[in-house]
Amino acid sequence: MADAKPRVKVPKTAAKGEVITLKTLISHQMESGQRKDKEGKTIPRQIINKFTCEYNGQPVFSCDLDPAVSANPYLEFTAKVEESGTFKFTWVDDDGSIYTAENELKVE
Repeated sequence: MADAKPRVKVPKTAAKGEVITLKTLISHQMESGQRKDKEGKTIPRQIINKFTCEYNGQPVFSCDLDPAVSANPYLEFTAKVEESGTFKFTWVDDDGSIYTAENELKVE
């Protein structure tokens, strides 16, 4: 699925110890593998099956996604930040494709 495009929203700055909200969205059809095409053949499953978020190499949030998740999955979660660093977001597709995004955060 070459057209999957991740988008993330991370504040540019935060205070030390602040709990911030992170928002992610990836453009993906999330084909469940349960529908049939015009010829009656099953359309193969192809979903984003795993999402992870790390901050300075430490896990912040992760989840497994199932076929029941709608197209273009949106995730929102929080993280407490103590120091400036980089958030790394990773989405893994059934076909082995890996999509990533990184955002810097400055703690003041």
